[in-house]
Amino acid sequence: MMLKTIAVLGGGPGGLYAARLLKLSHPEAQVTLYEQGVPEKTFGFGVGLASRTQRNLRLADTASLDAIVAASHPHDMSMRVGDQHVQLAHGELLAIGRATLLGVLQRFAQDAGVQLRFDERRSVGDLDADLIVAADGINSTTRTELADDFKPDIAEGRGLYLWCGTEFALPSAVFTPVTTEHGSFVAHAYPYASDRSTFLIETDESTWRRAGFEDTTRDTPATQTDQASLDYLQDAFSDALHGHRLIGNRTRWMRFRTVHCGTWHTGNVVLLGDAAHTAHYSIGSGTKLAMEDAIVLDRAITAADTLDEALDAYEQDRRPAVDHLQSIALRSMLWWDSFPDRMTTMPVEQLMLAYMTRAGKVTVERFADSAPHVARRGVAAYAAVREDDVPPSGDLVDWILGRPLIRGSRRFDGRVVPHEIGAEPTVHRVDVGATAAWGDDADRVISELPPAEIYLLVGPADRESLLNRFDFAERLRHATGALVAVDLPADRRADAAAALVSERADLVTFTD
Repeated sequence: MMLKTIAVLGGGPGGLYAARLLKLSHPEAQVTLYEQGVPEKTFGFGVGLASRTQRNLRLADTASLDAIVAASHPHDMSMRVGDQHVQLAHGELLAIGRATLLGVLQRFAQDAGVQLRFDERRSVGDLDADLIVAADGINSTTRTELADDFKPDIAEGRGLYLWCGTEFALPSAVFTPVTTEHGSFVAHAYPYASDRSTFLIETDESTWRRAGFEDTTRDTPATQTDQASLDYLQDAFSDALHGHRLIGNRTRWMRFRTVHCGTWHTGNVVLLGDAAHTAHYSIGSGTKLAMEDAIVLDRAITAADTLDEALDAYEQDRRPAVDHLQSIALRSMLWWDSFPDRMTTMPVEQLMLAYMTRAGKVTVERFADSAPHVARRGVAAYAAVREDDVPPSGDLVDWILGRPLIRGSRRFDGRVVPHEIGAEPTVHRVDVGATAAWGDDADRVISELPPAEIYLLVGPADRESLLNRFDFAERLRHATGALVAVDLPADRRADAAAALVSERADLVTFTD
């Protein structure tokens, strides 16, 4: 397929990377990137690059990845709750300043022959090109102008968050909560340079209102920083900040918006990155998704005979991975929204286990293989035994399922109970169906439940419904104080073990 002209809207990492890849694979084409901002006025702090993302970028373009890695800052991961602290030696986590990353990608795009046009606001209607790549971000003008074609659906989260930074390098990435007189706040923070760290801080709406941030948000123009909130949070997170200040960059409270589109392309226009989809920051950055989109788009165009075939292939190839990540990210977002409920119920090693398994992506045994000491302490806390009593990772699932449970006058020799338990008069069976674990429907279901000694949650057998059932079970445990059992397919023993050790459920029943 011959492309003579390619236009890219948006000079973020996704747009720059797509422009370079497309120019390299179509050297005779004129590739022009339009960015309404100027290089000196970029926004944001650090961008994280996980090991899998690095591998994907290396396969696509080794030269640019080498330059990105050279300008990045490596770090481990940790969690701190009060005086408790646990750290994971990861070795493959990198972060880079957003401005630094853009500088690297701008240079490599220009080296490939891409024309970079800054301080130019363009729309699809202004352009005459064989292919238009709209990488114009979460507020995509292209998606809005062609909404009838793209059919966007944008869902807003319940919690609120803000991005800020500080002028020192944390010793490692850290998840740390604090409780003030108004409620709980959680920081996701990581170093991205020798003298800089990102701080992303989130809270629930009630805490946000009690702290007066509804007023500060309303009174802060979109082009300015909510300094009153930063001053408050700087004091709240003073221990984690080690006396340093928080700095803003158009920093204001926001709700995360999850973007879905019915299709990602129409005619010769294709969406890329946040313009097409978003996934919660706790599971993967928009930068990662956009740059990986660019890889798939370039390969699809290179392999196809026509543009229609190429854009169809791009979406068919890329959408399943994005849909999967969005599903995981939604589950992770809801876990963080409800994080304060867990702060006082689990030691930090068990809380780290719950964090690592929260979205169903990592099993207990996989985590135990990578961080055996942390995992063993977390499992020991669940079972109320010494760390030395916990078996090696290969035997963990059965061992977790076999732990006894005593609650009042009831004793269970293991966590797996017969399905017939649902017939007992003290057990109330709840068909959760497809009800999301959080939201108005879940609130109503929980409020209407009769008192019971044990609630048995049942529902569809697919894995997404099962993971949702465990999230629902955790809510029910906190809301009622009753025992909660979850029914699941017999081949999902690993999911059962993760839920039990993370205190999302007390008991499980298996159905063939």
